Amino acid sequence: MTRPFWLAGIAMLGWISPLPAAEPALMLDEVLESSATHFPAILQGLASRRAAAGTAMEALGAFDLVFDANGFSRLSGFYDGTAAGGTVRQRVRPLGADLYAGYKISDGTFPVYEDENFTNLGGAVRVGLMFSLLRDREIDDRRFAERDAELGLRAADLDLMLTRIGVQQRTQVSYWRWVTQVRKLRVYENLLDIARTRQTGLERQVQQGARAAIFLTENLQNIMRRESLVRTAERNVAVAANELSLFYRDGSGAPLAPGPERIPPGEEIAEISELARVNETVVPEALDKRPELALLRNAVERERNRIALAENNMKPRIDLGMEVQTGLGGIGEGGVSRDSTDTIVGFTFNVPLQRRAEKGRLARSQAELSARLEEQRLTEDRIQLEIRNVLVDLQTSRDLLLIATQEVQQAEIMRVSELRRFESGASDFFLVNVREEVAADARIKQIEAELATRLARANFDAASVDLDRLGLTGRVY
Repeated sequence: MTRPFWLAGIAMLGWISPLPAAEPALMLDEVLESSATHFPAILQGLASRRAAAGTAMEALGAFDLVFDANGFSRLSGFYDGTAAGGTVRQRVRPLGADLYAGYKISDGTFPVYEDENFTNLGGAVRVGLMFSLLRDREIDDRRFAERDAELGLRAADLDLMLTRIGVQQRTQVSYWRWVTQVRKLRVYENLLDIARTRQTGLERQVQQGARAAIFLTENLQNIMRRESLVRTAERNVAVAANELSLFYRDGSGAPLAPGPERIPPGEEIAEISELARVNETVVPEALDKRPELALLRNAVERERNRIALAENNMKPRIDLGMEVQTGLGGIGEGGVSRDSTDTIVGFTFNVPLQRRAEKGRLARSQAELSARLEEQRLTEDRIQLEIRNVLVDLQTSRDLLLIATQEVQQAEIMRVSELRRFESGASDFFLVNVREEVAADARIKQIEAELATRLARANFDAASVDLDRLGLTGRVY
């Protein structure tokens, strides 16, 4: 007579662990690896970084070694001169200098207005240097573009890291919500199995006259109510799996929705509680690692470079040039005047008078710098507040999980006790059902408390930039 109820009690034990998996369990590390490799936003960030790297290489082109050549030959006329030459020019960073070397050779005669074409029989070589003393000494358009492109590449790296952290955080959230929905489904399925097993036993007992037929009707109501819970839970599992498929993808990047049979083994409560064992000592370290702050510091440096360029462009230009030229071989058509070593020093000077354009750029950059510094200060305060709030969530979720675990234990004691009282005739069928459903509700609350702890830890992992737990260790680009 009592066997079906004991079978029901055994079935209740199934709440503690999921059903055996028919397929390999889907672990969090696998999902994190998938999202880090195939999620479209991360792939977009990688493309943006490649574009920034191209811009940085483009800026370096301003310092490329340049070779140019020219020549001519007069085909008719009184003069028959032919000349050819080439120059190699290298822009160098210190002092905004240009270093060059050239060679030219000529043959024949030239009119007086082309006298500079005469060379010795072996040609002439020259080496020169042009450099700035005021304007363009420390910075110029070329060096600014190079520095800004480097900072742009750094910003792309930081944007990519920020994207990765956000994606991996959302991946953890989706994964644990899927696990939670499957575990809740298991609870409702076990609750339904209890009612169905009991229905079979009650039918036999009614036939034997040991129970009134009304018990069958009452239990049938329980079955229908619990079937409704299972259907709703199945729908929630399907939705959670679809949401997880946004992050869990196959080798080609196509979304994969895992089945409930792939739920991993149940974690121990002690392990979950351990997730909350962090303290506020992590706040300063987290501040140093946050990409948002690094992005703002990067933006501040870019604005300071713009200010430096605007201040540079307001200075007078004084460029100093030095050149040494000498002829090679015997004396050519130009005569002895070309057979010497010439050392030439010269300068150029200009000064902007009104400088309105540069004054405007300087004022704008200074204002933007001030705005960036205030944004940086506010972001630091916001991040500190965020981390402290996450720590509060962690501690609170841990406490609630412990309470929920105790509630499960007490509810299970009451369920078993009520079942025994019913079997001895000291209780009624209604109370047995109530105790079963209260025990199931307590288990649901415990599962939800575990989820809250997992989500709080995921938020903490993102806030503290824990690359290992986010599945980003070793990932550069």
